[in-house]
Amino acid sequence: MNGEVYEYKNTAYLEYVKKVSPKTNESRSIIDAFFVGGLICTIGQFIRFLLNFTFGLYGDELAGTTSVILIFIGCFLTGLGVYDRIGHYAGGGSIVPITGFANSVCSPAMEFSSEGYVYGMAAKMFVVAGPIIVFGVSASVTVGLIYYIAGLFLA
Repeated sequence: MNGEVYEYKNTAYLEYVKKVSPKTNESRSIIDAFFVGGLICTIGQFIRFLLNFTFGLYGDELAGTTSVILIFIGCFLTGLGVYDRIGHYAGGGSIVPITGFANSVCSPAMEFSSEGYVYGMAAKMFVVAGPIIVFGVSASVTVGLIYYIAGLFLA
């Protein structure tokens, strides 16, 4: 009997949520994400060409400088509150590029800065990006070890 009441309440709640939730146009959201993500990458490529032709950078220096500039732009736009509006409009298109990662580090740092530099900003800076870094590094080490061990036996 108790399970039936729970199932009825759950169904009623899901119907209520479906009724009051705004309708999304999925195809439009996908197109917006594609174009905004592409625009961010195009801006990054323009910065890359500009650094290459203006300052003669190439290789790792060019890649590193381009990344630093894009990270700065992402943090700067987050500080101005612009990146949140871009993210609201573009969804996943604003998260994928390196500027989205900069936003995920900068946003919690700004939010918790009132708690101080150590316990607020520094401690909470990687709340969102921390698991990405941990699992990314762990996965790369695991793949590297598998590659190394496979190379010992297959070479």
